[in-house]
Amino acid sequence: MSTTVKNKVLYFDIKALSDYLQIKVSTLYAWSAQNKIPSIKIHGVIRFRKDEIAAWLESFQRNESESKFMKFKERDSDIDSLIARAKREVYNGSCKETTLKSAQRKEKKDGAV
Repeated sequence: MSTTVKNKVLYFDIKALSDYLQIKVSTLYAWSAQNKIPSIKIHGVIRFRKDEIAAWLESFQRNESESKFMKFKERDSDIDSLIARAKREVYNGSCKETTLKSAQRKEKKDGAV
């Protein structure tokens, strides 16, 4: 049940927020105890301000788009070294043939080489 003033929701209770976010009640209790979600405790009863939850949700949207961009930039700047390392791992030096190191080890173990 949510607290209302003239049909305007000010606070969510744990069940209402669980339904709204489609997150288990037990997860919300844990997040509240770990201060991962904005909440207030009134004599042992947890409540969530609607405006704080909206801002909390908005913060994930911004951080997610920024982190995707940063991951792409980091990956892009290191692509040459990644390609070089992959080539070293796949190609052998003598004939530029592709061989898997695990296959070479198995052949040596079996006595095929």
